[in-house]
Amino acid sequence: MKLDRRQALAAAAGAASFAAVAGGGEQALAAPSKPGGATPGAAPEAERVYKRGFDNQRIADLGDGTFLNPLMAGDHPDPSIMKDGDDYYMTFSTFDSYPGLVVWHSRDLVNWQPKVATLTKNVGSVWAPDICRHNGRYFIYFPAKASPNANYVIWADRIEGPWSDPIDLGLPDHIDPGHAVGEDGSRWLFLSGGDRIRLSADGLSTVGKVEHVYDPWHYPEDWDVEGFSPEGPKIVRHGAYYYLITAVGGTAGPPTGHMVIAARSRSIHGPWENCPHNPIVRTVDKAEAWWSRGHATLFEGPGGDWWSVYHGFERDYWTLGRQTLLDPVTWTDDGWFRMEGGDLSRPIKAPRGGSKSGPHGMPLTDPFTTLELGRRWNFFRPSPQEAERARVAGGTLHLKASGTAPVNSSPLLLIAGDRAYEFQCEIEIDPGTTAGLLLFYDQQLYCGLGFDTDRFVTHQYGMERGRPANYHGRRMLMRLRNDRHIVSFHTSGDGGKTWKRFDRGMEVSGYHHNVRGGFLMLRPGLYAAGEGEARFRNFTFRAL
Repeated sequence: MKLDRRQALAAAAGAASFAAVAGGGEQALAAPSKPGGATPGAAPEAERVYKRGFDNQRIADLGDGTFLNPLMAGDHPDPSIMKDGDDYYMTFSTFDSYPGLVVWHSRDLVNWQPKVATLTKNVGSVWAPDICRHNGRYFIYFPAKASPNANYVIWADRIEGPWSDPIDLGLPDHIDPGHAVGEDGSRWLFLSGGDRIRLSADGLSTVGKVEHVYDPWHYPEDWDVEGFSPEGPKIVRHGAYYYLITAVGGTAGPPTGHMVIAARSRSIHGPWENCPHNPIVRTVDKAEAWWSRGHATLFEGPGGDWWSVYHGFERDYWTLGRQTLLDPVTWTDDGWFRMEGGDLSRPIKAPRGGSKSGPHGMPLTDPFTTLELGRRWNFFRPSPQEAERARVAGGTLHLKASGTAPVNSSPLLLIAGDRAYEFQCEIEIDPGTTAGLLLFYDQQLYCGLGFDTDRFVTHQYGMERGRPANYHGRRMLMRLRNDRHIVSFHTSGDGGKTWKRFDRGMEVSGYHHNVRGGFLMLRPGLYAAGEGEARFRNFTFRAL
């Protein structure tokens, strides 16, 4: 039966509260306030006031017993979380950035610190991982898009490492492996499309063939989605049931596409019963604060309450990538669960128990006293020897030139999570070197400003757009400002005493997945191309 608009909105909200504006001046549908602290209806951007951490970056912890999403600002997609005693560890898709699969640590679920980059060998574009611990050993299972595609596992006896080289599990036709242990002790990887495969006892190889075990719930045909695409299966055991949480609707595309659905079974071997309240989470209107919400994991908090992490795009900021969101979970008398945060635009009561393990995040400002590859900086699509290009000495990053332009020079990139920010750096080049500052999506879509000994070089849309004369020579201070998608450049030849605005402005709201594909974000970065090397000093970052 085809649903009318009101029925579709109600079905989309499931058991959670919602407030969806029907448009044309119609009254918004609403539900009572939630015990988790959320209020239905999207809070206007001006009302969403964040606390600030390192470099004035926004943080979730409001300092009054509440938090405001995003939990992890900037591109932290496909979150996978693991409880390990009093500690929680989380990792994310890192795609073409290496070192990758950075593991973050928290004890209160609101403040997180980067711990270690676990993957250094380039095996392709790293998609949705799953982190787990079994029999005292840590594992991360992940797919990689390459030629051929494959799924891999890495392992370590301590979370700090050392981590193993990736072990190829094959499975070229599936993504998003989710580790599970059955009531009989058997180990499994649940895969995209409702499939699974058995793992060996040590978890380092597969046994037998892929089998189809689950037919996911399907949304009404008149909903605006990107495609069915069942993916991101995560298994959690609670009470008498195993719960299988899956994403459908496509990762990007329309803001209303991505969603969270659930099924349960008394056995890891099925049969699986779809939740009557599906979808558990879905953006139902583009006026909401968070778009394309999905790919969830359920877990128990430090105080015995339950939570979920999943990702979403911030409204109007596809460029920031998919950011990690934290949503309270309530188990219901019928043996199902609901998520309580509504559209996540307002403060939510923080998880009970736990202790703060440190301030959230890390500075992006870098004095270059050490080479922070992995936790702070990542190379884009590096060669096996890429890390040899970079070294730090005397407060200076020495970066050997590579390629001819950002398209083939494997720039060094950061993850920025604010809507507006600026960064600057002193850059000195050798003859034959071109270097500068970038906002980089991928090798075909970036913008920035560089210079050689004689001329500036401007980059826009991934193309060279002009070479005006360089009036500073081989050494200058350069600043890039991204103020809510409006980009400007300033340069200084006297150490910052005076600045000159560069005569090329840009607008970058279209530098994102729905234009280019690839599931990435627009990232600040440095590049050096040509011959010789560039020397970068006093890199500073500030959110605006």
